[in-house]
Amino acid sequence: MTFNWKKPVLAVAMAALTAVPAFAQEMTLKLGHLANEENPWHLASVKFAEELAARTDGRIVVEVFPNESLGKEIDLINGMQLGTVDMTITGESLQNWAPMAALLAVPYAYKSIEHMDEVASGDIGNQIEAQIIATAQIRPIAYFARGPRNLTSNRPITTPDDLAGLKMRVPNVPLFIDVWSALGAAPGPMAFSEVFTSLQNGTIEAQENPLALIRSASFNEVQSHVNLTEHVRSWIYLTIAEGTWAKLSEADQEAVLAAAAVAQEYERGLFEQSVADDRAWLEANGMTFVEVDGAAFAAKAKDAVLSNVSDEIRPIVEGLFAE
Repeated sequence: MTFNWKKPVLAVAMAALTAVPAFAQEMTLKLGHLANEENPWHLASVKFAEELAARTDGRIVVEVFPNESLGKEIDLINGMQLGTVDMTITGESLQNWAPMAALLAVPYAYKSIEHMDEVASGDIGNQIEAQIIATAQIRPIAYFARGPRNLTSNRPITTPDDLAGLKMRVPNVPLFIDVWSALGAAPGPMAFSEVFTSLQNGTIEAQENPLALIRSASFNEVQSHVNLTEHVRSWIYLTIAEGTWAKLSEADQEAVLAAAAVAQEYERGLFEQSVADDRAWLEANGMTFVEVDGAAFAAKAKDAVLSNVSDEIRPIVEGLFAE
């Protein structure tokens, strides 16, 4: 059965039009993103569409395009700048235009989700958003949490000393490679599609990813432990093209922000539930969860992190490590 992504959005819009016949649809916003229909980001996007239709009496309709059906992330950003796309969900990829966007995913910069929330919604978050608006011509209107990355292995790892020589896969990101090397492991880049087989045949001994990906990739079949390193906490923005934003009246801009706030709160609830569900599923399917000495990992990773971030954000990262 083919999923009709327009149906929940347009149904709400039509309900609004029926309830308030004096108004007619005036604007359609295209929101493309990379997640699938079950992902909290997609469900929150649909919630945003429903809220905005209700708050504008059906005058503004949001059509949501999941699964990269409107284009890949960078294509969508470019489309927003050209005026062919109105909205997307994007994060640290924006550092191609706004260097401060790198702060969305710095290893060990955020000690907890509460700490991350303080940064994302505070002065630093405001600076990041202002730079994105100024240099990328894209306006963040809400942010969604991303599942923290954790290390899987076939033995418990509680301190950096336990990592000595551990052969592990990391994404092809210099920052990740340098951080895990500094921690004592033997990291190497590898295509994600090769990770399961490489774990199975012993080419590598460990890998790191959020719980949702550990579950969907069935790593529980080839790894016994999830070590709660939570080494990368990050967030991602729901954004609107600055050109589209400028076309909205002040009242409609307020409606967009109000709908985005509802979507942000809704997504957080879905996110927390998904993390809990993924942990319960992985435990039920044979994985042991291990608490780690997070402070020891952060302290040992600090110099490698600072040497890999840009001069512009290094003072901010130093401050985050000091908190």
